[in-house]
Amino acid sequence: MADRVIVPRVGIGYDVHQLVEGRPLILGGVHIPHTHGLLGHSDADVLTHSIMDAMLGALALGSIGDFFPDTDPKYKDADSIQLCEHVVQRICDEGYELVNVDSVIVAQAPKLSPHVPAMQQRLSDCLGIEANRIGIKATTSETLGFEGRREGISTQAVVMLREMSV
Repeated sequence: MADRVIVPRVGIGYDVHQLVEGRPLILGGVHIPHTHGLLGHSDADVLTHSIMDAMLGALALGSIGDFFPDTDPKYKDADSIQLCEHVVQRICDEGYELVNVDSVIVAQAPKLSPHVPAMQQRLSDCLGIEANRIGIKATTSETLGFEGRREGISTQAVVMLREMSV
């Protein structure tokens, strides 16, 4: 009998939200002290959103908008970490597990690097993988574009999934 070939699945996610006064800034499930927060139907956690979209995309399951539509009042101000836990469960139900995450946050301000370890730990708890398998890089856009003008924050994430061992 031939050995079964296990093919990893890779997905990419992208998200962007506008910065506004009067909202908390939440990235990777962590509250970041700042004068502005992200506007959205849920808590607008762009990092967690891009990771969820990457996981769903790796299995061609659609996007977070398909699973958690912004037209549904039950997701108003929803905790994105709790939504992400549902996505992780769906990935497991499909017979896959997360191998690793790599991501980048583009924001002119605030300085995010001091918060990366806390984001890695919070996401580790949610995703069920070790924090050292969650890459988070924070960068600016050198004052260019909407991120550089401090109008919003964008994120990109790539994930690798593998079939669960039987």
